[in-house]
Amino acid sequence: MTSGLENINVLDLLPQRPPFVMIDRLVHYDPVVTVSMLEVRKDNIFVDDGLFSTAGLNENIAQTCAARMGYISLSRNDRVKLGFIGAVSNFHVLRCPAVGQVLTTRIEVIEEVFQITLVHATVCCGDELLAETDLKIALED
Repeated sequence: MTSGLENINVLDLLPQRPPFVMIDRLVHYDPVVTVSMLEVRKDNIFVDDGLFSTAGLNENIAQTCAARMGYISLSRNDRVKLGFIGAVSNFHVLRCPAVGQVLTTRIEVIEEVFQITLVHATVCCGDELLAETDLKIALED
């Protein structure tokens, strides 16, 4: 875990509010890699028949990206800016996780040009890869 992240309220990093928050905590940040965790709970709005849906996995990835940008903004004493997904490509879901499982979502920055960031994302449960995708994110001015 990156030092100091355990004391950050994830709500300070995200524009989303409950019940639409899809990460529990930010556990690692460096300029290239950001990692979040989420325990899938039965009252999550993306849980259906005991499984966290594909849409939930996608939102979990997007919010991990948002938490990264929020952390950068807060560390610069700036306001948290909104990001917009410009493209999702190569989105593959191998398995939807069940209630009670803990997800680790890893975002790796591939390239940043002006206000556009290209990332590769993976969602795992333990050592098992559940989903991966590439995102292009535009950040507001």
